[in-house]
Amino acid sequence: MKTPYLFDEFFASEHEESISPFLTPTSRKWSRNLTLKSAASAALFLALSFSLSFTHPSLSYLFLSFVYFLSGVPALIASLHDLQKLQLNIDVLMTLAAFIAVAIGSGLEGALLLVLFELSHSLEDTVSRKAHSALHNLNHIAPKFAHIQDGDLTYEKALRDITIGETILVKQGEIAPLDGQVLSGTSSVNLVHLTGETLPDLMEPGDTIPAGARNLDSALLIRVLRTSSDSTLSRIVQLITAAQEAKPRLQRWLDRFGKTYAATIIILTLLFALTLPLLLSIPYDGFEGSIYRALAFLIAASPCALIIATPTAYLSAISACARKGILLKGGITLDALASCRAIAFDKTGTLTTGDLLCQSIEPIGPSTLTTDQALSLAAALERHVVHPIASAITKLAASKNLPLPPIQQFHSTPGHGLTALYNNIPISLGRPEFITSPLLTSWLQHQPHNQLLAILSYNNQLFAFRFTDQLRAQTPALIHTLQTKNKLHTIMLTGDRAANAHHIASLLNIQTIYSDLRPEDKLNKVAALSTQTHLAMVGDGINDAPALARATVGISMGRIGSATAVDASDVVLLNDELHHLSWLFTKATHTQTIVKQNLALALTVICLATTPALLGLIPLWIAVLLHEGGTVLVGLNSLRLLRN
Repeated sequence: MKTPYLFDEFFASEHEESISPFLTPTSRKWSRNLTLKSAASAALFLALSFSLSFTHPSLSYLFLSFVYFLSGVPALIASLHDLQKLQLNIDVLMTLAAFIAVAIGSGLEGALLLVLFELSHSLEDTVSRKAHSALHNLNHIAPKFAHIQDGDLTYEKALRDITIGETILVKQGEIAPLDGQVLSGTSSVNLVHLTGETLPDLMEPGDTIPAGARNLDSALLIRVLRTSSDSTLSRIVQLITAAQEAKPRLQRWLDRFGKTYAATIIILTLLFALTLPLLLSIPYDGFEGSIYRALAFLIAASPCALIIATPTAYLSAISACARKGILLKGGITLDALASCRAIAFDKTGTLTTGDLLCQSIEPIGPSTLTTDQALSLAAALERHVVHPIASAITKLAASKNLPLPPIQQFHSTPGHGLTALYNNIPISLGRPEFITSPLLTSWLQHQPHNQLLAILSYNNQLFAFRFTDQLRAQTPALIHTLQTKNKLHTIMLTGDRAANAHHIASLLNIQTIYSDLRPEDKLNKVAALSTQTHLAMVGDGINDAPALARATVGISMGRIGSATAVDASDVVLLNDELHHLSWLFTKATHTQTIVKQNLALALTVICLATTPALLGLIPLWIAVLLHEGGTVLVGLNSLRLLRN
């Protein structure tokens, strides 16, 4: 007998958490989108039934029976289940109207109601699935085993079995599996999974390293501070779950109205069938009887147009968005977008490319070297290492086609800097504190704090290399359009330093800036802002996932964004084209207008058809025609949203 999966081992097996071990691959393939497939098949049979009704009635009835089997039976079972719980809603009324249509000889009209109902609900479910994928992706970040260091002995151990106080070894290039305190070793670690920032942090003995941090330079010996269930990544999972539960839900007033509407129509139908003979002196049966008129009233009042008023509008808007590479997780997202009055952006990877740019090179004090010569020396050192600063320097040197001088005795001090010899003269490049020079100390006193600098020292000459993030090309125009056309207040939420954040914000004219934020800080800030106004949040990293889930609308970058951020968000920009955001907010507002028009149109048609039906002024077929005409008008009005 096989040992059952434990939680972390299950995720380590590369399977999705939503699958069942009792399903074969073939049956699992057929079960995907089963409701949508059933509705589409029913629509095909309905079209065949209608086409054959004029020439081959028997075949028409055969195909019509398939429609009622595929769409009617599930609707009937669901309605009976609702009735068992004493719930009267639009679904019950729609099913009742469809089957009563069969009783009075209007089976095609009843089948149309069923097909439209099932199509709208199945498409909505298909768009908004993937409930737990975020947790699956998060659990792939950290390894499931760690290297235990016990004296001179090193062995692997499952994370769930590691206790606080044990010593683990994190080798170069590995990801820290647990939160811990560095006991020995010095290295740069990349915290992009946790802070969203690509600039590595220096870890030295005594520093705390979180789970999920990638070790870049050299091995670190770590004393475990938290167990796997309480690690940084586990807390982010808990943050996402809590944020999703606390996420505000727009009031679905149509659903509440539908329950009251359905109960009222059913009661009125029974009341009219019983009382019309007393009020109008008409019989109970026959084409002029109360039962016929009550059934005509029920058919005319059946909520087909109401049912498709919102789904068709939302699905048309969703299709238009999809053509622009924008994925919306459910039509209700459009309502949420239309309600937003502020939009918050993560900085690195969202407003900027995430790559460092060497902004300037300037001498510190007198120098016989040109800036290009200093750049050549720096690139000769940096070509030996992998680091965001190294990439920025080597790219700049390559763009200028500068030759790289030969160096000897290259040495890297992880987290601090690089040294070598050029023409038998020492050359150094690294953090300001790595370079010992009274001139540099004096110069730094007059420089802004928290800026990103690298200092080159050669033959008593100093050069300062300044770095900054690269703005996306379309970002300035986007921010201006969002502020002027869409009337949105713009906010920056970033884990980067205050100086870098304010520099980027000043270039974009962003109105509010919050910097030095951890995932918990971002979530708390978004929660606080959301109590003041409806807020959209745009991000790309795992650190943004809790805030994306908590915002009124979470918008993630699909191509460069983490899978966790994508799954936690409501909108995914598949091609990372931020300039579509203004169009998206405009489309959301237009969709809301179309939905209101559809509802008004549907209710108007119902009012125009039901009263004459009760008075016997129109026969049943005209009542059905008015009802179906309203449905067609609502559908055509929704199709306007397909236009860009």
